Amino acid sequence: MVELESLFKLHYGLCILGSTKDEAVNGCIANTIFQVTPEPPMIAVSLNTESLTNEYILKSGTFTVSILSEQAPMPMIGKFGFRSGRDINKFENVNYRTGRTGGPIVLDDAVAFIEAQVKQRVDILTHTLFIAQIVACETMNDEAVPMTYAYYRDVKHGRTPRSAATYIKTK
Repeated sequence: MVELESLFKLHYGLCILGSTKDEAVNGCIANTIFQVTPEPPMIAVSLNTESLTNEYILKSGTFTVSILSEQAPMPMIGKFGFRSGRDINKFENVNYRTGRTGGPIVLDDAVAFIEAQVKQRVDILTHTLFIAQIVACETMNDEAVPMTYAYYRDVKHGRTPRSAATYIKTK
């Protein structure tokens, strides 16, 4: 028996994944980012192949991860998680800076950031797994608590779009 709702017991951080294409910036909510090696420091992220951020990462070969705090407001999460960068400029009215890789680092309601350069990618049906080496990272707010996907779902009563790697059709 496969009880997919058991996957809700896995804990993920809720982040804004950002990248660039030419002069444009884009980002999306991601909660499937994890460390894969300590030396060299490498992370991986799973991202829907149809997302604009996926396209930007394929073009630039880099991405940023802004780790959100529990205080991040739902409208901000909704803007990055349920809207397409093809329709709106997600970074309009968002406080961010450009990192070493040229990618956007969200400053508001972020605990820390990571910048990474893609070293390998694996196509997995509907998603791309990007494996990347960390080129910069910094804690920006030691006092804030990072938001987990469980906190977003259970406390903030957030939902997950069908395109997310962690989407599970519930009863």
